[in-house]
Amino acid sequence: MLSPIAVKIIKALPEGFVIKISRKIVDRYIKKYANITVNGINNIDKAEKSIIFVCNHLSNADGLVLSKILKEKSDPYFIAGVKLSDNPITQLGTKIVKNIQIKPSSADKEAIMKVVKTLKNGENILIFPEGTRSRTGGMIEGKKGILLFARMSKAEIIPIGMAGTDKLLPISETGDMGSETWKNADVNINVGEKITFPLKGKDEDRHEYEDKCMEIIMRSIANLLPENYRGIYKAH
Repeated sequence: MLSPIAVKIIKALPEGFVIKISRKIVDRYIKKYANITVNGINNIDKAEKSIIFVCNHLSNADGLVLSKILKEKSDPYFIAGVKLSDNPITQLGTKIVKNIQIKPSSADKEAIMKVVKTLKNGENILIFPEGTRSRTGGMIEGKKGILLFARMSKAEIIPIGMAGTDKLLPISETGDMGSETWKNADVNINVGEKITFPLKGKDEDRHEYEDKCMEIIMRSIANLLPENYRGIYKAH
C-alpha cells in the first residue's frame, strides 16, 4: 500500500525511472512473500506455434507472478482491462509487464486486431478468461473472447492453474485496490499441455460448439487446480 504522498511523488517522476524502480520493488515483494512452486513449465517447449496462455484469476499479483515465471520461456503480453489503469497502484502493474489493454465487455476491434497481430507475429499472450478476479477463490464462468483470438490467429492454447495468489495479495473487502497488502503465501503454478478441440460436426450449431470448446478450456484449467479452487468447474 502506498500513501497519497508517495503516489504524487511517483506521478512526478520520469516514467522510465518509475518502471525500473517498480520492477525492483515487485521482485523484492515476490521474493519476500511468495513461496513459489512451478510444475509443467517444459510443456511450453512443445508448442509449435504462438501461444495463448489461459489462467484462472485470483489477485492483482497474478500477472506480476506469471510474468516473472514465464519471462524466460515465452515472455507473453498480458491482456488487461482498461479499467486497471484508472488506479495509480495497478497502473504501475500494467507498466512493468508487457500488456495489451482491451475494453471489457465490448467489441474493442482495435485491441482485438492488436492481439491477433501480436500472435501472428510469433509472440505469445496470456489472458484470464474469467475476465475478473474471483472473490471466492473458486473459478467463475469463462468468456468466449479467447476463442476469437485462437480462431483468427491459429495459435495454440496452453492452460495454467494457479493457486495461492488469493492469499499472497488478497482482494480488498472495500474494493480499493490501492489498499491491498502483500502477505506470506505458498503459490503453486501448474502449466498444462496444449488444448485440442474436437472437430465441429456438420450439423452442429456454432454456439453449441463454442460452448463445448469453452467448457474444455475452463476444465483444462480446473484440472490443474486443487478442488477448492475449481469453483463451478468442479467435476460432476
